[in-house]
Amino acid sequence: MPVKNPIKKKSAKKASLAILHADLLSSVPWLLHGFSTRAGGFSRVYGGNALNLGFTKEDSRNLVEKNRTAFLQKLGATNKKQLWPLVTLRQIHSDLIHCVTTPPEVQLAGDGLITATPGIILGIQTADCLPIILVDIKKRAVGVFHAGWRGTIKRIVEKGVGEMRRCFGALPRDIKAAIGPGIHGCCYEVGEEVRRAFEAQFEYAGALFREAKDSDHIRERYPMLFLTSRAPGHSDLPKRIFLDLTEANRRQLLAVGVSAKNIEVSPLCTACCTDLLFSYRKEKSGTGRMLAAVGIKT
Repeated sequence: MPVKNPIKKKSAKKASLAILHADLLSSVPWLLHGFSTRAGGFSRVYGGNALNLGFTKEDSRNLVEKNRTAFLQKLGATNKKQLWPLVTLRQIHSDLIHCVTTPPEVQLAGDGLITATPGIILGIQTADCLPIILVDIKKRAVGVFHAGWRGTIKRIVEKGVGEMRRCFGALPRDIKAAIGPGIHGCCYEVGEEVRRAFEAQFEYAGALFREAKDSDHIRERYPMLFLTSRAPGHSDLPKRIFLDLTEANRRQLLAVGVSAKNIEVSPLCTACCTDLLFSYRKEKSGTGRMLAAVGIKT
């Protein structure tokens, strides 16, 4: 997946709509896929020309629909100038996965979608959580999943592989996986309760977390003041805990038999790249939504 920022600031010019693609999936001739970025749209509430693809409370529904149309056109999800239907979910941080054969009449609730039907685009919205695309190159089946820490603990991507096998006969050795941009271990601070929850589920949980201490310039400049003092305010600084969500999901894919060479992880951290991507945490909740999309050509 390219590391370069495709959105470069140009004086007095609107940044163009750019879609990120996984190198691993780009070689599949019958596949459409992509991860949206933040520029090149019509929304104004999240900065000029924002490509917000989620129906957030701050944004206009009409503008979001225009953004979605522009995104699908750029993706190539058109047939004789008619857009393919886009299927999304009311995401609830669950392990619920829906097999789609035709666009549903009402929006489904859950966090995973799979299909083997050509001409449908499956989409998952994110703004820090991981979007994960799975593609079975033999059965021509695809899936897309929303993996925050809650969905990861519930093993949504593991279950996604299982559902693709149950519904389509997909085999893990034939699956290619792309973990798209999301918040990385450098920025994803969590509480001790999250670490305990992972330790209860995964034997390798210790490898998913790192600890760090906040720096204190007074302590660093005058360390002798703190050698014997233990009055209030002089105790050790609390440790901060960071979770590597991408590694957690990569290990789940390995555990169900997806080959390491068939897993691609985006190097882009949403919290580090807010010029390019939306980040719910970095932008203090007031932000747009990106879309991870996948479909099968007709």
